[in-house]
Amino acid sequence: MSKYRDITFDSLRPPAPWMDETHSIWRNSVRAFVDKELVPHIEEWEAAGEIPRDVYPKAAEAGLIGMGYPEKYGGAGTDFDRFHGTVTSEELARMGAGGVSSALMIHGIGLPPVMALGTEEMKQEIAPQVLSGKKQISLGITEPGGGSDVAQLKTNAKRSGNGWVVNGSKTYITGGCTSKWLTTAVRTGGPGMGGISLMLIDLEAEGVSRTSLPKMGWWASDTATIHFDDVFVPPENLIGEVDRGFYGIMANFNGERLGMAAQATACARVCIEEAAAWAQQRETFGKRLADHQVIRHKISSMCQRVWASTAMLDQLTWRVQNGEQPVAELAMLKVQATETMEYCAREAMQILGGAGFIRGHRVERIYREVRVMAIGGGSEEIMRDLTARQLGL
Repeated sequence: MSKYRDITFDSLRPPAPWMDETHSIWRNSVRAFVDKELVPHIEEWEAAGEIPRDVYPKAAEAGLIGMGYPEKYGGAGTDFDRFHGTVTSEELARMGAGGVSSALMIHGIGLPPVMALGTEEMKQEIAPQVLSGKKQISLGITEPGGGSDVAQLKTNAKRSGNGWVVNGSKTYITGGCTSKWLTTAVRTGGPGMGGISLMLIDLEAEGVSRTSLPKMGWWASDTATIHFDDVFVPPENLIGEVDRGFYGIMANFNGERLGMAAQATACARVCIEEAAAWAQQRETFGKRLADHQVIRHKISSMCQRVWASTAMLDQLTWRVQNGEQPVAELAMLKVQATETMEYCAREAMQILGGAGFIRGHRVERIYREVRVMAIGGGSEEIMRDLTARQLGL
């Protein structure tokens, strides 16, 4: 029995030489918040299709929403590094409810372009409201007819007086029904990546409509198609330079993929923890599941993939923290991590059998969320092709 007693979420993470005491302290803090404020309500929020607004200020007070953002904008400070971000992703993934974490942390992809490219006035207006948990901001890139082909997006913004008029639509927008703002990619110039700009659109403006989308997983986060019908956008809501938005989008994707890889790898650890615990207590044919060689081999293979994925995650986190933008490697990491999550979810479900198929189980939720992780932030196919092109093939 002793050989399986240490197969836990924590023991399944190999040590990272770049993590220190501050990361352990932050992990304990995030875990305490998650266990107290989020875990007891997961099924309730899954059924409701969203998390209550009063959860956001609590997360802000705990430093979760504002981590890494300057205090002058209401953030928790910049004494956080990329590994603190990894810790956050892992601890949120530990609850096995991607819908809860994606709803709570959607500002993590909606706000960075504003902070990196927006004017000081824009940052002063938007960031404090988001980082306090009062308002929400999402990211709008994907379109009904374009999918991952960002360079071919068709939602357009045409000059009107001193501002812009936007027409088109975005889809699969996490937080699309509940967000106040959408950091939106629009076409302001000619075809291809050179004619794309980023704009901040008020989702309560005249001409904006939203359609809620039911989903296979991530039930606790609302997802929407957003339609723009002659929506006026004032000139001060342009994020960065006209026709230069594509590069801001790509830079944002790198951070998103790193976070998704941390989340996916941690979800795989949850699957192993649940499967190993079940294998120790469940008996079949007169002995524990853990005493059957086929089950031991399943768990060994799951661990192998998780440790390899985590090593790759940590090394690339360190490189990004030191100023690199290893695009090809981040694309490979995203595929590696989501394939690991998919493998472990599948094998854990096999080990758990009927127990894993019952609603409310962490593995059941993770199993439903595999596809959104494999597709969101760049599908496996797009990531492999991006890798090949970055390698010069």
